[in-house]
Amino acid sequence: MADLESRFTALEGRVAELEDQAAIRKLQWAYGYYIDYNRPEEVAGLFAEDGAVVFLSGEYRGHAGVIRLYGTWFQNLFTGGRRGPVKGLLLDHFQLQDVITVAPDRTTAKARFRGVLAGGWHDAIKDSLPEGMPQQFWEAGIYENDYVREANESGDLVWKIKRLNYLMQWQADYETGWAHTVAHLQPAVQCYPENPIGPDVILPEEEWRQTWPHRQEVAMSFAHPVLGAAFVVENFTRLQQQWP
Repeated sequence: MADLESRFTALEGRVAELEDQAAIRKLQWAYGYYIDYNRPEEVAGLFAEDGAVVFLSGEYRGHAGVIRLYGTWFQNLFTGGRRGPVKGLLLDHFQLQDVITVAPDRTTAKARFRGVLAGGWHDAIKDSLPEGMPQQFWEAGIYENDYVREANESGDLVWKIKRLNYLMQWQADYETGWAHTVAHLQPAVQCYPENPIGPDVILPEEEWRQTWPHRQEVAMSFAHPVLGAAFVVENFTRLQQQWP
């Protein structure tokens, strides 16, 4: 009986973990759909009250910061302040390759996603093309996000985004490709309110991120799937040297 209860408890924990992973995956996928259509209110609703977005080496804090980024900046830039979709505007964010790690107490989680963005303005609306933007472009980045499980307005425990940490990997003008493109987005240099669309704070110098064609490591939040947290490159290299 004790063994049966132990197995049941373990199974119950595993089911809870799978449910949490599914909920976080749905949360992140919903984020991608909402920003496709430039809907900042729905985006902000995915975040905890004290949540944040890290974008272009700046951190946008709280719901006000999230709205400033996705509304004051993105919505005004891409759709003229209107809720999308907008005729002739392509802005599709694909959320891929998730690796989700839920804490044992089920109150927090970390996840790594890859984002791929296809954007562009049809010839019919190219007069609305923002200055400095290519008419057609690709972009890819990595998310290393934090999530929190807390009560919503109804008192139900739900997963929310605590810190959405987006690290652009590359941008490419569709016509010329990534081999001939310098990113049209550059790191933040001035905070809000001096810059009306700026972040609340700029990351410390050691965390500052240059954009494409610069490349840098994005630390992984998950343990090695086979060797676990104990995996160390130096140790693995020594073992490799011992192999015949």
